Amino acid sequence: MATTTRLLNLLSLLQTRRDWPGALLAERLDISHRTVRRDIDRLREMGYSIAATMGPDGGYRLDAGSELPPLLFDDDQVIALAVALQAATLTGVGIEEDAVRALTTVRQVMPSRLRHRLDALTFTTISTDSSDADSVSPEVLVAISAAVRAREVLRFDYSNGRSTDNIEITPPRRVEPHHLVTSKRRWYLVAWDLERDDWRIFRADRITPRTPNGPRFTPKGIPGGDVSEYVAARFKGSEHINKWPCHGKVVLHRPASYVLPFVEDGAVEDLGPDQCSLEAGSWSWAALAASFNRFDTDIDVVGPAELTHAFAQLAARNAATAAS
Repeated sequence: MATTTRLLNLLSLLQTRRDWPGALLAERLDISHRTVRRDIDRLREMGYSIAATMGPDGGYRLDAGSELPPLLFDDDQVIALAVALQAATLTGVGIEEDAVRALTTVRQVMPSRLRHRLDALTFTTISTDSSDADSVSPEVLVAISAAVRAREVLRFDYSNGRSTDNIEITPPRRVEPHHLVTSKRRWYLVAWDLERDDWRIFRADRITPRTPNGPRFTPKGIPGGDVSEYVAARFKGSEHINKWPCHGKVVLHRPASYVLPFVEDGAVEDLGPDQCSLEAGSWSWAALAASFNRFDTDIDVVGPAELTHAFAQLAARNAATAAS
C-alpha cells in the first residue's frame, strides 16, 4: 500500500472511534506496529493532534488540535454536508455567503458519483414563515451555546424593540440557559430567568451577551421534559401542554377541497359538494373566529358557546370600524 493511501486509511479509522489499540490498527491496515508509529508521527506533522493512550494494549486517540486539519468523510456524510449547506439560507444566521463558498469547495473535490447524487438532490429553499426573520450573528449563537454546554449563568442585554430608531433596552438579564432552539427561521433561548423565578423564551437576535458568564448551575427540568413540546406549547399560548387553549368547530359553506390546503393543523370533514366542517384551535377565541372568517363564506358554529360569542364580538368591532 502506498504511503499516502495508508495515511488516509489510518486517518479514516481514527475518525470513526475515540480510542484505537495500536495492535488493532496494525491488523486493520495489514502493517507492522512500527509502521503504525511512523504513520502516526507523519499525521502529527500534518497538524493532527493524536494522543497516545496508556494501558496494556497501548493505542492512539484523535483529539482536537489548534487548527482545523483536512477531514475525511464517507459518501453519505458528504451528501448530508452538501444538503445542509444548501439549506443554510433558512437558518437566519447570516452565513449564506460562507455556506455557498463551503459548498463550492466540497463540490469541487467530490468524485463524479457523488456529484451525480448531489445534483439529483438539488432543491430550492423557501421559508414557510410569512415574516422576514431578523438575522442573528454566529458569535451570539456560539456564546449562548457555550453557556448552555458549560451550564454557566448567562448575562445579556435584551432589546424589546425592532425599530432601530426606538429600541428599548431592558436592564441586564441573568438566566440559567438550558436550550438553544430554532423555529421558522428564528433562534430562541429557553432559560430559567433568575430575577423572575420562572421559565422564559428569548429571541436570540435581540440578545447581546455580556462577559464573563456567571457561576455554574445545576440544570432544572424543562416542564414536561421535552423542550420542543414546551416551546411549541408556549407559541400556542399554552403553559405546558402542546395544544391550542381555544378549540372549536364550524361548518363552512365551501367544499373540502377548497379548505384543505389552508387548515394547517386543523381537521376537515367533507359534508358534500358545497360544505365541510373544520375543527381547529388558536390562542384566543377571537383569533379562532377570525381564522375561520378567512375562508370568505357563510359559517355555522357547531361549538362551543365561547366561539359563538367571539363571532359576535368581532361583528361588533367590525361594525364600529366600518362606521368610523
